[in-house]
Amino acid sequence: MTEIAEITPDREVSVREVFGIDTDLTAPAFSESDDHIPEIDPVYRFNKDVTLAILSGFIANKRVMVQGLHGTGKSTHIEQVAARLNWPCVRVNLDGHINRLDLVGRDAIVLRGDKQVTRFQEGIVPWALRRPVALVFDEYDAGRPDVMFVIQRILERDGKFTLLDQNEVIHPHPYFRLFATSNTIGLGNLTGLYHGTQMLNHAQIDRWNIVAALNYLAQDEEVEIALARVPRLNNETGRQTIHSMVALANLTRKSFVAGDLSTLMSLRTVITWAENLEYFEDLALAFRLSYLNKCDEAEHPIIAEYFQRCFNRELETTHLESLE
Repeated sequence: MTEIAEITPDREVSVREVFGIDTDLTAPAFSESDDHIPEIDPVYRFNKDVTLAILSGFIANKRVMVQGLHGTGKSTHIEQVAARLNWPCVRVNLDGHINRLDLVGRDAIVLRGDKQVTRFQEGIVPWALRRPVALVFDEYDAGRPDVMFVIQRILERDGKFTLLDQNEVIHPHPYFRLFATSNTIGLGNLTGLYHGTQMLNHAQIDRWNIVAALNYLAQDEEVEIALARVPRLNNETGRQTIHSMVALANLTRKSFVAGDLSTLMSLRTVITWAENLEYFEDLALAFRLSYLNKCDEAEHPIIAEYFQRCFNRELETTHLESLE
């Protein structure tokens, strides 16, 4: 297989034909396969505005951030665009354990012959910069300050990256692309919904060329996706069940935003619930195992009310009895 650094786009694809968007735009794409290319999800539904924003990153080398609630499919959206362009894509989750050395690189002791020698092992940033790779920083607003300043150095479209320890300046590959996903817009945990998020440097936020907001799909679209994932339920009764599941999920999302629930139901959870229903053949039991048991017990009555409203049946909940 050809080394990934040597691969370049060798064809143009129609955005209208590939993504179903009414535009004459074309996007560069690769013919050669690589292990870093995401698999195509044939039932994935693209949001028009967000898709165009992400495509601008691939076509015009814009720095694109996708912001929205968790479970809306932000990272997946970028991956699925990359998959259809056959574009190598690498995701890095900026949790609290990722530090500057993980991104830049560090000295490591390796065996060379019979001797131990110190050798610089480059991190993910210089590795990706040298290649036609879409680098995606997940949970961007949770990154540590030392990590964020490393990233700031590559946010300029033609930005060079200096490896100080190696006295080397890396020029980005012409088809290197940079994306990020975040739950907030860099203002920290003002709403109390996302603990651990950070206030981001305004100069850094300003370097992102495009910020797209991704919300949950329309109810009918979520129903179709869930049915495609669990085709056994694609009948009149199953469709009604899935429709009620998605309606319940929407209620939990509104309550989550309002601060009444600490855990919402994403489309991923709805699909898991539908899949578990195949195994347990009990709607309430599958619901408990897929979602309810993840929630604070004090919130169970609210969720039970939503369940009754959507399915017209009671949901038994457990409560901790006060100790006397």
